[in-house]
Amino acid sequence: MTLLRTLSKNPKFWLILVVDALLITLAHYLAYAIRFETFLQGEIFRQFAGLLPLILAIKLPSFYLFGLYRGMWRYTSINDVVNVLLATLFSSALVVLVLLFTQRFIGFSRSVFLLDMIFTFGGIAGHRVLIRFLYLRRGSAHDTLTTGFQPEQRRLLVIGAGDAADRILKELRDNSLLRYRAVGIVDDDPEKTGMKLHGVPVLGLIDDLQAHVQRVKAQEILISTMVIDKTRMRRLVTLCQQTHLPFKVLPTIGELLGGGISIRSMRDISYKDLLGREEVRLEQEKIGGYLTGKTVLITGAGGSIGSELCRQILRFAPGLIILFDAGEENLYRVQMELRHEHENIATTAVLGKVQDVRLVNAIFQRHRPAVVFHTAAYKHVPLVERNPWQAVDNNIGGTQRLMEAAIVYGVERFVLVSSDKAVRPTNVMGASKRVTELLMSAYSGQCWDGRVSSPWRRILQSKGPEEEAAEVPSSHTTRFMGVRFGNVLGSSGSVLPLFKRQIEKGGPVTVTHPEVTRYFMSAEEAAQLILQSGAMGEGGEIFILRMGEPVKIVDMARELIRLTGRTPDTDIDIRYIGLRPGEKLYEELITVGEGIVPTGHEKIMVLRGQQVGSCRQLLDQLEVLQEQANTLNSRGIKETLKSIVPEYTPDYTV
Repeated sequence: MTLLRTLSKNPKFWLILVVDALLITLAHYLAYAIRFETFLQGEIFRQFAGLLPLILAIKLPSFYLFGLYRGMWRYTSINDVVNVLLATLFSSALVVLVLLFTQRFIGFSRSVFLLDMIFTFGGIAGHRVLIRFLYLRRGSAHDTLTTGFQPEQRRLLVIGAGDAADRILKELRDNSLLRYRAVGIVDDDPEKTGMKLHGVPVLGLIDDLQAHVQRVKAQEILISTMVIDKTRMRRLVTLCQQTHLPFKVLPTIGELLGGGISIRSMRDISYKDLLGREEVRLEQEKIGGYLTGKTVLITGAGGSIGSELCRQILRFAPGLIILFDAGEENLYRVQMELRHEHENIATTAVLGKVQDVRLVNAIFQRHRPAVVFHTAAYKHVPLVERNPWQAVDNNIGGTQRLMEAAIVYGVERFVLVSSDKAVRPTNVMGASKRVTELLMSAYSGQCWDGRVSSPWRRILQSKGPEEEAAEVPSSHTTRFMGVRFGNVLGSSGSVLPLFKRQIEKGGPVTVTHPEVTRYFMSAEEAAQLILQSGAMGEGGEIFILRMGEPVKIVDMARELIRLTGRTPDTDIDIRYIGLRPGEKLYEELITVGEGIVPTGHEKIMVLRGQQVGSCRQLLDQLEVLQEQANTLNSRGIKETLKSIVPEYTPDYTV
């Protein structure tokens, strides 16, 4: 009733209602006129006039019940037309039933009611579609008048005649202020050739792209197919490069995160498009079960993985996200992004270092996080190799203090982000990440006896009587788990940003060795698999993400050069500079005998049952490591790391 009162105060409601009544009357009249092939008169007219009040009394309320007067008809869609059809079928059937029960349908022509139903649907639906058409025409004219100009539109050729192209072409049709005008489509399906999508013709096959570009005088190309096969994407990029026109691509599903495909979201092609990674299957209910409504702490939140985790977690409606980072600029950037684009999610930003135990204690005491994602770490192999005390202080010490805080304050899940460099490490960075894996296994097992590191002991001993005392439990229920994977494109430790800067300056592009290979994945895929691993962990596991085939770094450099429209070794040189301190020719995700087993997820394996040895000895060694870091004892640090991680091969010359 409230809705009806609201509608009754709107003049447009009465206008639409009157027009519908006239269209229903016209449809009924035409049904009789066509059935009896004459203008209505005599007995036929009297039957028509006698039925009309019944038809209006049934159809207009039926239309209201089906929501036909609640829509904004300037935005008429297929769903609205379907509602018109359902309302018409229902009301026509109701009219027939009333006549059947009251007059046994004696003296009435069945074809009249069939024709009446068809004409009613055509009139009512056509009326709505006409309203949308007129608004679109008026809107385009109004935009041009108010802005004072019609923008110069570039002629756009679209690759792919699928769902993504459908949405893009609709947007181009409906908004005359966009700077593109679609002039043609190409597709791999020959049966689509000659057809039209929103008035734009399908010109032919993608293999003939250059000929189609010349035929329609295209100025730019859009790859609208959401391709995931790297071979096919490389083929499309090669064909586009041969035309010498600028070309763009639509974002991947992971990048969109539920947002609508739009012409505004098109972007330049990037190397991750050529990786061809498959879309990650997420167990939404399991992930939501441990994130929805919970307080989540993300260390390194301003980094590539940490910030992407923030975006991914938003989908699961957490209660609060704590952004913890030591970099002021990165932290501010992600904080502003979340604040302005996702106002309904509570966030708080903390600027500081994970090894600051007083700050860590304050965060846990105030916010009581239920889930911790620990992504903060020093990742640059050569820098860490020359400054090993920072790896001890940040990568190992910071992780240990966070884990102890998680135990003290009853965190439910703690997910440690590790690295493929932890496997048979040849550098300090990899060895430090391997130590954190061992520490995670130790704290997950039976060896936790309430012993905490020296900084935590000082914090607990210094609490005054007025402060809330945090007690160290003799046992705990926190689930610790690790996630091990390779390089993330665009991350602080990735070579990709360096290559891009070198290409922009005209080269040369520097590669360490012609045979060096690495595993790569996008930040979106890494974050999704971290969330999935967090849902699968029972405690103590190290999850290994399937990275696909390793990529030669020199091949990556050549692809990046080609993406800028230049030729490797001709326009831009590639120079080999030799392996840097601590670097391997190739990285590994697992080693022989680690006991890797598959999981229920096709992209995740798990390493179970890690044997730490003596937990007390490990904690004693970590105390020694911290003392050596305090005195900047590089050789001592490497020797102690070797004693903890026997497979580590240190380089004492650095």
